[in-house]
Amino acid sequence: MRKILVVDDECDICDFVKNFFQERGYEVFTALCGEDAIELSKKEKPELILLDIKMKGMDGIATLKHLRAIDRKQKIIMVTALDDQDRMDEASKLGACDYVIKPLMLDYLENAVERNLRVAL
Repeated sequence: MRKILVVDDECDICDFVKNFFQERGYEVFTALCGEDAIELSKKEKPELILLDIKMKGMDGIATLKHLRAIDRKQKIIMVTALDDQDRMDEASKLGACDYVIKPLMLDYLENAVERNLRVAL
């Protein structure tokens, strides 16, 4: 079973995305902050991480830097409510493989996850 880690400081979004992907056969873990995401990534070794950019405390860019130090091959898709090209460019330079914009359109999110996991094979 393929593992996904969902990182967002909004519990409702974590639960919503988790349920959506569990119904499609994924094993899904959630973290409400960057620190928890780093620990879960070390422990569970997900193939793909959906990482919100704007979070309280450690934001998505800082979390991405830490995750990259742990595993350079892990697929990380940034999730943002901001249409901020500068932040997306920074995330891309740090190794993010894709991004999706909130509000989440589930068919687009699913396609992004499947496309990036296919590339990982």
